[in-house]
Amino acid sequence: MNRIEQFEELRPLLFAIAYRILGSVTEAEDAVQETWLRYERTSEEPESPKAFLSTVVTRIAIDVLRSARVRREEYVGEWFPEPLLADPYEDPERSAELADSVSMAALLLLERLSPLERAVFVLREVFGFGFADIASAVDRSEDACRQLAVRARRHMDAGRPRFEADRRAREELAARFFEAMRDGTMDGLRDLLAADVQLVADGGGKAPQLARGLVGADNVARVLLVLFPEMVDLGVGFEQHVVNGQPGAIMRDGDGNVVTVWTLDVLDGRIQTIRAVLNPDKLGHVGPVADAWALHYAARDARRRSR
Repeated sequence: MNRIEQFEELRPLLFAIAYRILGSVTEAEDAVQETWLRYERTSEEPESPKAFLSTVVTRIAIDVLRSARVRREEYVGEWFPEPLLADPYEDPERSAELADSVSMAALLLLERLSPLERAVFVLREVFGFGFADIASAVDRSEDACRQLAVRARRHMDAGRPRFEADRRAREELAARFFEAMRDGTMDGLRDLLAADVQLVADGGGKAPQLARGLVGADNVARVLLVLFPEMVDLGVGFEQHVVNGQPGAIMRDGDGNVVTVWTLDVLDGRIQTIRAVLNPDKLGHVGPVADAWALHYAARDARRRSR
């Protein structure tokens, strides 16, 4: 097997590592591409291409994350990861764990860790790397990596998100949720929401504010039942889709351009959190991006005409 074949075989794993460290599809893809360039320039043949390439992509991701954290501290409003429609790395025996580890809730929890803690946690807890390989990847001793792993695990366990164990039940509830929005029934929609459900949006100051931390089944249902008919009238359609391993949807305008991507956290037969990514900078990898401001002004004008 030549280097190109070795790299392509490992590409899904490298992307999966980078995305979980960075929370960005575009930055993860860039990290993987840079990993290939460094591999291509390496004159010696590594004993283990997997260990070598995992080390390179981890170090690149850590460096990118350190600079990204400054930007995220200055970010306007809520910051969410870029939505991931499909994780290229598969392990049938751990599919549920891998899906939960890439959820928006889990990635937001990882944001609380230092870059080194985050990298160690991802390599150890998500992908099962040994401490010798982790130590090489992050350039620390094995003992130091064990301490980093303990601290990271403690933080993650303290706030670890819980999801409905039955994945089919999650998808069925999501389908009922979107159907209830289409039907426009307050009681039907509210019954699918947890009492303390949250509706949160990430526009990054570059898209209309969908909701500013709405909490409570009545408040969230009321906003959704106003929002959905307006979007339908403007030609926006809902495409139910798994997003970050959880039920969600892609919303497109009449020309097929992406308006927003939603994810739903489901537990105990109710929707606990609705997250909407509106920032156009985070949607380009999903497809051509709609002009959300134009849609916003069109909806506003339609409301005025109907009064």
